[in-house]
Amino acid sequence: MSNQDRTLDHYQELMTINATSHILRAARQIGLFDQLAEGQKTLEMLSEGLKIPEAKILMLIQSLTAVGIIERYQEDYALSSTARLLCQYDADLGDSTWNGLVASLQSDPDATEGETTETATPESAITPELQTRFDAIAATQWVHTPAAMQVCEILNLGAQTTEDDASTTPSDNNESESSATESEPIELLDFGCGSAVWSCAMAFREPAMRVTAIDNQAALVAATATASSIGLTDRFETRVGDVPGTTLPEAAYDIVVIAQRLHAFGPSQIKEILDTVITSLKPGGRLIVIDSFRGPHQPMLAESLEMLRMQVQTSEGEVPELPVAEQRMKDAGYEDIQFTFIAASRIGLGMMIGNKP
Repeated sequence: MSNQDRTLDHYQELMTINATSHILRAARQIGLFDQLAEGQKTLEMLSEGLKIPEAKILMLIQSLTAVGIIERYQEDYALSSTARLLCQYDADLGDSTWNGLVASLQSDPDATEGETTETATPESAITPELQTRFDAIAATQWVHTPAAMQVCEILNLGAQTTEDDASTTPSDNNESESSATESEPIELLDFGCGSAVWSCAMAFREPAMRVTAIDNQAALVAATATASSIGLTDRFETRVGDVPGTTLPEAAYDIVVIAQRLHAFGPSQIKEILDTVITSLKPGGRLIVIDSFRGPHQPMLAESLEMLRMQVQTSEGEVPELPVAEQRMKDAGYEDIQFTFIAASRIGLGMMIGNKP
């Protein structure tokens, strides 16, 4: 393929992306998605319900079918699974966030530096804007299940159990189950759990693990549902609290997981969280941070978009450079820090691990 052909293909691709976003918005604005959310409908039924000629509706439907938003079943049309996700979690296609991008890019963070008022929000409080971001993460966190399972493999969780199971004969099953039950429990804290996809995957792989999940009440409902769906109810407990802002017991946990949370806070709040966590870890315990990080590589589109989304939705948050994130953990007292990008992540998440001496 010549350079000219590649240029033309790239141009066409960009124009197609832009056009696709417009037809999605048009379908939402005229009520097409609302009509199909009620159930399958024929072209005639849609035309009547929307008060738009069949020929015009058909042109729009054909484009939406080509991009996998609408599916056809003989004479009926229906929303695809992807479209139902859009309607459930991103009904406005993210416009509420992206409409603020220009203002966010043009804002001057130094303009208000040092300004305080008597009614200023406490540093440890989660603002409504941050809560909106965390709620959105919790609502769609299940999409990270493949990445969460890969994290378990990287951490080698459940490896011993898997080896024992492979060498156990059917007559030894009861003895094997008894040994797993009597083994020393591994206490894991999911600090700012969202829907607890990451910690539940770890506990699913490691039978000796017990999870304590901390977040707001709405997130804990989703987290409890995640645990229940994979049979972890007897090893899963919840506690209402903010991150930062929640006091933790000293030397209580073997592992603390902070997933998709630290990026939203400024340096002082991150320090507060890291200090709180290291106190709560047992000697030799591990902090596992799963989040966005800036590495030496050129970020893929999904990573770049996530950075921009973060810019709009957080006032102080940022995606840290790897050396910066590592130094923060060292300053808080963590040792033997290791990092890896999670290949299965759709948005380029990475995992940083630090040990308490």
